[in-house]
Amino acid sequence: MCETCGCGEPGSFRVKKAGQDEHSHDDDHNHQHGDSHSGQRILNIGQDILQENNLLAERNRGFFDAKGIFCVNMVSAPGSGKTTLLEKTIQRLKKDIQVYVIEGDQQSMIDAERISRLEVPAVQINTGQGCHLDAHMVNHGLKSFKLKEQSVLFIENVGNLVCPALFDLGETKRILIMSVTEGDDKPIKYPQIFRSSDLCLINKIDLLPYVDFNPEQAKKNGRMVNGSLEFIEVSAKNGEGIELWYEWLTIQFKKIIH
Repeated sequence: MCETCGCGEPGSFRVKKAGQDEHSHDDDHNHQHGDSHSGQRILNIGQDILQENNLLAERNRGFFDAKGIFCVNMVSAPGSGKTTLLEKTIQRLKKDIQVYVIEGDQQSMIDAERISRLEVPAVQINTGQGCHLDAHMVNHGLKSFKLKEQSVLFIENVGNLVCPALFDLGETKRILIMSVTEGDDKPIKYPQIFRSSDLCLINKIDLLPYVDFNPEQAKKNGRMVNGSLEFIEVSAKNGEGIELWYEWLTIQFKKIIH
């Protein structure tokens, strides 16, 4: 079991390029969290794991900064529409900017295969029983690419509102996707993920007539835990608000390359 967040068990994660044989084990990497301990020792190990992660995250960040790579860590609960939104975003951006994608899921190649059909380099990281990506996994995933300077790297994290909030991946910006089907009280229930994010995309606004969700209340709750958190309301299905999201991305990208 991971002593930091309580997920999974000691084992391995797998980094796989889209199109690779699902049963290939050549790229397995052990991701040991150490032996089980109890009491105060667990807390200390958890702190050590986060410290180690943060050091590697800074190495990742230094690499991105040196090459002018805009790295976006996309976090959300399962079913928020994260992958669909990413597909729409890539279709728009890839005309002008080189795009790379790291997909994080416990199992399967489903999302990486979806992204690869857009003809952009994509790699899947399967975390096994783990509930989040960490800087170590991302570092291994980066070795699957020959990243060009002044490009964009999207990291689609494992769907989870708790554990991904704890792990810095070295990203430039952390984007939280929140679906209107989740409830406008989520910022209060899961404050850390909102506190650690730069922008919250409220997705599936086309469903607002059919759900009990108040966007303004969601924003109010979000700003209670993170006063600088920005919000954009979007619908990945019908495209509403997507232009504002593209504009935000473009502005942030230009800050990196200039």
